[in-house]
Amino acid sequence: MALTNSQYDAIMRSYEEKQRAARHRLEHNTETVYRQIPDYEALDRQVASISIEQGRKLLGGNENALQELKQRLKELAEKKSALLRTYGFPDDYLSPVYACGKCRDTGYIGSQKCSCFRAEEINLIYEQSHIQNLLLTENFGSLSYDYYAGEDLEKFAKAVQICQNFVKSFNKDYRNLFFYGTVGTGKSFLSCCIAKELIDQGNLVIYFSASQLFDILSRSTFDRESAEAASGISDDICDCDLLIIDDLGTELTNSFVSSQLFSCLNNRHLRKKATIITTNLSLGELRDRYSDRIFSRITSHYDICKLTGRDIRMLKKTAAVNK
Repeated sequence: MALTNSQYDAIMRSYEEKQRAARHRLEHNTETVYRQIPDYEALDRQVASISIEQGRKLLGGNENALQELKQRLKELAEKKSALLRTYGFPDDYLSPVYACGKCRDTGYIGSQKCSCFRAEEINLIYEQSHIQNLLLTENFGSLSYDYYAGEDLEKFAKAVQICQNFVKSFNKDYRNLFFYGTVGTGKSFLSCCIAKELIDQGNLVIYFSASQLFDILSRSTFDRESAEAASGISDDICDCDLLIIDDLGTELTNSFVSSQLFSCLNNRHLRKKATIITTNLSLGELRDRYSDRIFSRITSHYDICKLTGRDIRMLKKTAAVNK
């Protein structure tokens, strides 16, 4: 299950609200019909009395009672439909109106999630991921090799292949990715490409810039007023299917940040939960800025991808200005 309990409960509450709305519409429509067509209410009462009558016959051993009941109910239904048409109501005016006719707003067909539930699930996961709008433009569908050449192109093509393999084997193999290199070479872009594919598969992906991540962890540790609100997302940071930490090294690094980073990476490693880190730091800068154990954890348990080349963001801005 990709959703947390609170997320699942939120979706089920939305189904309860849909069912409640459907009941209210039906009750309102029934009152309208009874008010305008008194004979219709009388037919409804006949349905109840005939069902009881034939039920007693069936219990008394009358083998024809069930067939007789079906025939009489059919005749009453035809009379009711005729009355509705006579007074200008559509035949289905007193039928329940569901947002999803397949599951009747329960979210399930038998024991299986309905497609509408999956849609709600994916929408909620997107919202939770913090990158919903970003993924509209940064995905494999918009991937381009046009800004790379030579060795830079080779590195980028290799990284793309690693990313695609990461997605294909995500639910089978535990792997982590570490993208590093110069500014604007596609590190964050590739992490978003992976995120979109995995979110669309129903996985819980959470994306934070390094500064956002450590702000959340700091508030859950030191700020009593926001600790309760932050504790939920802190749990998700450890338990989500994929955590993306973007731009590691842009945060204000101190002993707290280093200890929290190691704790986060270590907890996720112990739980076999995948993590992607992007940074503009070199490997040497990574070792110098953080502890040896963080450096060791990343270099030992992450696939390392180095990207080089020109700043694609600046190239795009320049091209837009020159148009």
